[in-house]
Amino acid sequence: MTHVLAIAAGGALGSVLRYGLSHTVHALLGRGFPYGTLAVDVLGCLAMRYLSVLLLERSGADAVVRAGLLVGLLGGFTTFSAFSIETLNLLREGAWQRAALYVLLSVGLCLAATCIGVLVARHA
Repeated sequence: MTHVLAIAAGGALGSVLRYGLSHTVHALLGRGFPYGTLAVDVLGCLAMRYLSVLLLERSGADAVVRAGLLVGLLGGFTTFSAFSIETLNLLREGAWQRAALYVLLSVGLCLAATCIGVLVARHA
């Protein structure tokens, strides 16, 4: 039951952080492109891999802490479902080039962020 509570608390916080970051990015860059979701997903990938290396490989953190941070916080923070909806919306609007750019940037930047997270965590 402790794991479930840690995940729930982390998920709530992650969702609020996602909303705040996405809202801020859209306020700065506009809503013509899903910049907010892209920023959240890239940062989420970086944080997921960085924390997983630190918590699993370097610190041996408690399972409840790992569940709260990795499954809860970052699971609530990252936005793959929003990415999918926004991509479909762009396609429905006939914005094929923007949809393709969004998919390429999301996948490419998130994979790069994941690799960076591993490298930074292992060399910290």
